[in-house]
This record gives sequence, structure tokens and C-alpha cells, in this order.
Amino acid sequence: MRSPSIGRRTRPAYPVLLLVAALAAGGCGASTGRADRWQEPSPIATGAQPADPASPAPPTASPPSPARTDVKRVFPVRAGNVDYHPTHGGYPGTDVFADCGEPVVAVTDGVVLEVSRVDRFDKRGPQGPNNGGLSVSLLGDDGVRYYGSHLSAIAAGIDPGVRVRAGQQLGKVGRTGNANNVCHLHFGLSPKCTGKDDWWIRRGVVWPAPYLNSWRKDGNRSPVAEVTAWQRKHGCPASPGRSTTGG
Repeated sequence: MRSPSIGRRTRPAYPVLLLVAALAAGGCGASTGRADRWQEPSPIATGAQPADPASPAPPTASPPSPARTDVKRVFPVRAGNVDYHPTHGGYPGTDVFADCGEPVVAVTDGVVLEVSRVDRFDKRGPQGPNNGGLSVSLLGDDGVRYYGSHLSAIAAGIDPGVRVRAGQQLGKVGRTGNANNVCHLHFGLSPKCTGKDDWWIRRGVVWPAPYLNSWRKDGNRSPVAEVTAWQRKHGCPASPGRSTTGG
């Protein structure tokens, strides 16, 4: 698979080689073909957890709400030395490479949806729900869910229901979960679907690179139309399909 880099950094392009090695090892974005079921990690807090963990409700489309069209968007990593790729193994998403510890920020104004503060990934265990390690998802005022994972830390006060502004720090770049010891942020765009079994939606359903290209140059390209079109076509799928891993 060809993965041309965008916005090449001045340092040697070691992330490209590491990404290839990580994918070959079954890391972020790799597909194992397994169909393991979700095992709920208690530190992941969501705004709509089913009352009975033994009988999880399938993801459902959230009622539409008026979305702002005047929102500002910024690049999700605040660092000068950043690289990323237009493609990703297995499903739409983007791995944004930066040094561990660099700030991860809110792409736009919105409300925090889900937070995972504990890395429960185990390469011997079920693949999928825990692969992101430390992660945060944000429901933007534009109605799009913005997701970042593999963080090394979550900022204090970043909890479900908390309102944040574009550019506000959510955490730090890291290598938790199935990041294969490579510092990067897995970034995904998706609609908001309720229910704890929606990790395969949260990880990303449309390609982020065209939007990242714009935001990196201080543009404001909106993913709303593409994410909305995807949800109209697919709804909130009750299973991840063939690919069972997620960043």
C-alpha cells in the first residue's frame, strides 16, 4: 500500500518506516480478522452508558440537533515537527506523528463525549475496544465527533460533559494502546452514536487528511457534509465488520 507523506518534516522520515513496521506487527489500523466482543473498561466514561453492562445496547443514531456553521477548526497537534499520511490500514483514519508530550488540542468548540484515562490494551486480549489506550472524543458544535488516541496523558478537568474551546489542550501525544512504541496521535472523524459498543465508529469513518491539510494551513474546511452523508447511508452499524482493530 502506498502511503505518501503530507507536510514532510525536516527530520529523517523515520515515522514512515516505523508505521510500516507497526502495521506489519498488527498495530494501529491493522486488521486481524478477529471478531472479539467488547469488554467494558470501567475507566472509560461516556455520556450514554447502558444501565446493565451484561446487556449492552447497540449503537443508535443520536437525535439531530442544530449544528453551528460558523465554528473555527484548528490542527489537533500543537507542534512544529509533525507528519501524517493520507491513508491508514483497515479503515479511514490518520496517524499524526509528533514527539511524545506535544500538546493535543480540541479541533473546535464542543463538549467532551468520552475519556479513557487508563491504558488497558493487552496484545493477548480482545482487539478493538482497548486499542486506543488513553483517548478523548469531542462532539463539536458542528455535530461531528473528533477522536484522538494513544495519548500519554489527559489534561486535568477533561471529563465527559465538559465544554472546551478550539485550541484548548486535551492531552499529550503518546504511545499507549496498540501504538507499537511509536509516538503519534490516532485521529478519527465520525458521527455521534450512543452506546458503548461503537468503538469501530469512533475510530473514524471518513478520511481526515483533506481536512488536516486545510487546518494545518489555517484553513477551515468542514467535514460536516461528508460525515452526515456517511451516517445517512450507514446509520450506526451494530458491528465493525471484517476489521476488528481500532486505534
